[in-house]
Amino acid sequence: MVNKTEKIPGKPLCVAGFRIFRGALVPRAQSRVLGDILQVIEQAPLFSPMTPYGRKMSVRMTSAGRLGWYSDRSGYRYVDRHPSGTSWPSIPDSVLEIWQVFLPDAPQPESCLVNYYGEGARMGLHQDRDEGDFSFPVLSVSLGDDALFRMGGTARRGKTSSIWLKSGDVVVIGGAARLAYHGIDRIRSGSSSLVPGGGRVNLTLRVVR
Repeated sequence: MVNKTEKIPGKPLCVAGFRIFRGALVPRAQSRVLGDILQVIEQAPLFSPMTPYGRKMSVRMTSAGRLGWYSDRSGYRYVDRHPSGTSWPSIPDSVLEIWQVFLPDAPQPESCLVNYYGEGARMGLHQDRDEGDFSFPVLSVSLGDDALFRMGGTARRGKTSSIWLKSGDVVVIGGAARLAYHGIDRIRSGSSSLVPGGGRVNLTLRVVR
């Protein structure tokens, strides 16, 4: 599943406290995980959340697990149901395996946020701070098109660094970077053929509590 035959993460590239594991998922593993996530999307279709400021996000999303992330004019929060009223699907075993490899000592994630980036989609600088406990890292998995990932510190207007994430890369956001600002500036459309119809699928696994 992870880096060919060994279920031990290799040495990560560390940028601003973010630990980036290049090519952590081999192509066969990427296809397996994406197939499972497409089933999640079939049960809980992608939707475009509204920000508290009345703006529609360019990223479409859904979730798996006990809780799913949601946003509307009332604010950012976790909810136990899809906008359709149905419960979120379970987090696929193939996704939980990745968590167990990289974060074996952490509790099981309660939420897997699924973000789909089509052409022109982006995610502004933000902190992951809707969880009740920041001591556990957020784990991010990239599938499909390359994405320009921007990383900063805990101050919104601080210095930032950027790096292109490719399909199969895994990022662990923990420690000093747990509340650091980060975002996706743009997608390199057509850089991968993994996702049917193109685009990028990003998974972020979180312990919510």
